[in-house]
Amino acid sequence: MSRQRVAKPGKGDDPVAELVGVVGVQHNPLLWRELARPERADLRAVRAAFDDVAARVALTRPDVVVIVTTDHLRQWFYDNMPTFLVGKADGYPATFPDESRDFGIPTAELSGDAEVGGWLHRDGLARGFDLAGSDDLRVDHSVMIPLLFLLPSLQVPIVPVFTNTMAPPFPSATRYYELGRVLRRSIESCPLRRRVLVIGSGHTATEVGGPRQFRGSPGPEFDEASFDCLRTGEPERLIELCSDDTLVSAGNLTHQFLNFVVAFGVAGGRPADRAQVVPSPFSSSPFLEWYADATGPADGSTTASTATAGASA
Repeated sequence: MSRQRVAKPGKGDDPVAELVGVVGVQHNPLLWRELARPERADLRAVRAAFDDVAARVALTRPDVVVIVTTDHLRQWFYDNMPTFLVGKADGYPATFPDESRDFGIPTAELSGDAEVGGWLHRDGLARGFDLAGSDDLRVDHSVMIPLLFLLPSLQVPIVPVFTNTMAPPFPSATRYYELGRVLRRSIESCPLRRRVLVIGSGHTATEVGGPRQFRGSPGPEFDEASFDCLRTGEPERLIELCSDDTLVSAGNLTHQFLNFVVAFGVAGGRPADRAQVVPSPFSSSPFLEWYADATGPADGSTTASTATAGASA
């Protein structure tokens, strides 16, 4: 597969929105306290990886962040769960009171970009993708954790794009990848002058509440195979890997990996500039990056590093 650039429009082009980068990180709420002063070597490595990505994200100078995220049964439930929904609000309260109490995540009033959100909703519908939309939302740790580590000023407006990765039945992985492709086309055709960064907020293999919780990755084989697809730019193989049975076997919250499939679609399915899996006692911490300009490798090469998950002493 050819290594196309993420961003196509340039100065003087019409449309004027520019896709400046796509990144993918996890949103485990435990990380906010654990990474403040990490004592374990594996957690220090996770914090260092977050800091490295944040430094490169800063170079993209985004005007708006489109964050592909998930509601953890906080405002939508099994009786009323949108499959794909775009936020169109001017602002988003974050987070929920129990997340502040239990995990120390600060509360915030995040700015929204209602114009971009409205455009993504309308343009996605025009392209045949049946998106729901809402201008009355609250966001949880799946938005706050990536923002706090990557854009800690919390000053860049956001557009959350929610996917259902919590309440089965789920669409096929193909549909999540197609969502990413539609988002890319919508961004590239947007008539608003914005530098757009896309963040995929998800997980690698993850178990919560089951017997494999807090034992490192519950599915290291899935982590290895999925990141190999992302490093080599093989969307068809990744989609085949992300069957419902495989995701369930890898851990009871592994469906949130599908947000990285969306990010892969936004990046055009090309090999990641950087794809790293860092072990931690909770689950492997994923770091994915695709950039348009100088923030990627100067020689166009792919930096690919993986580590089989498992907690170190």
